[in-house]
Amino acid sequence: MTTLPTPSTDAKKHSEQLTSLIRHTIEEASGWVDFFQFMQLALYAPSLGYYSAGSQKFGDSKKSGGDFVTAPEISPLFAQTISRQIEQVLQEIDGDILELGAGTGKLAADVLLTLARLNRLPSKYFILEVSNHLRQVQLETLQKKLPADLIQRVEWLNELPVKFQGVVMANEVLDAIPVHMVHVEKQGLSERGVAWRDGFVWQDKVTTREDLLEAAAKQHLAEGYITEFCPAASGLIASLAHMLQHGIILMIDYGFSAREYYHPQRNQGTLMCHYQHYAHTEPLINVGLQDITAHVDFTSIAYAGVNHGLTLSGFCSQAQFLMNCGILEIMSQVSPQNMASYVPLAAAAQKLLSPAEMGDLFKVIAFSKNLEEPLIGFANGDKSHTL
Repeated sequence: MTTLPTPSTDAKKHSEQLTSLIRHTIEEASGWVDFFQFMQLALYAPSLGYYSAGSQKFGDSKKSGGDFVTAPEISPLFAQTISRQIEQVLQEIDGDILELGAGTGKLAADVLLTLARLNRLPSKYFILEVSNHLRQVQLETLQKKLPADLIQRVEWLNELPVKFQGVVMANEVLDAIPVHMVHVEKQGLSERGVAWRDGFVWQDKVTTREDLLEAAAKQHLAEGYITEFCPAASGLIASLAHMLQHGIILMIDYGFSAREYYHPQRNQGTLMCHYQHYAHTEPLINVGLQDITAHVDFTSIAYAGVNHGLTLSGFCSQAQFLMNCGILEIMSQVSPQNMASYVPLAAAAQKLLSPAEMGDLFKVIAFSKNLEEPLIGFANGDKSHTL
């Protein structure tokens, strides 16, 4: 296992508080909670969970702090390119933007600045954010980067609106939705959960949950196989489908189609933790101090959308989507002779597009409702048929 940096004294105290809360929850539940509940508390317990507490999560490099790097933090180039897809939709319909889980607010700021230049601003830019700490971070980012007239368009929400028209956008949201873990054993399907034995330990229990049994049966998993299922992600898509009247849902995240996700060789699942730019697979340590994620099964996401009345408008790699939206054309507006501007831009494009970086592992999926035009982001290289 990778040797991780040692948490500070304050960080250890924070982790101990959250550990105590989860331990109490386990004891109240007769000594066992499923991994979904453990992950939910580890990430979102009020004021203690990883996303609810005040530590820095997002960096643009190892030097800048945080635990991981997201595309909007790397360069405005990401938002500028995605804005072309948003512009296409807002040309066809008079709608707003709704961003789910807006991170530091950098994507929101860069999208608004780009749409202002394109003269295609929405009336409202809604941000659905459950973390009070991140809301404050987002507000500070917007105040630093935006003029007052653009900040006035931003509004934070506690829950999804009943009806919405426009563009719904989520960058690295699906991977942070708590998952259920299963283990295929000789006696049947077990759900992997967490118990307390002088520390958190894994413990499996034979499951009778119909949704998990059905999901596992579909994949024909071999004995010994461990993986994740995320009914909550499908539930989110169903809620978004019900809300959307006219427009698109655009989701960017790392993951695979079901065929790849449940490949025989991926028999230990996809669970990953991120701590100070180190990636590892131990979610039961550093509780509240590290991110816990699972890759996205885009096939289940696609089915959830289509089954709830959405049209699947496209699915492709992040690199293909950004190329289709004109990332190279945007870069060409900066002269290579202008080294100070061009070199960072080229380095950012390399991270966003390279198969060895974010280009292939990250995928883009889009759904639409009552929209005529095919989306420009999927003009070439659409892989919807692989789902």
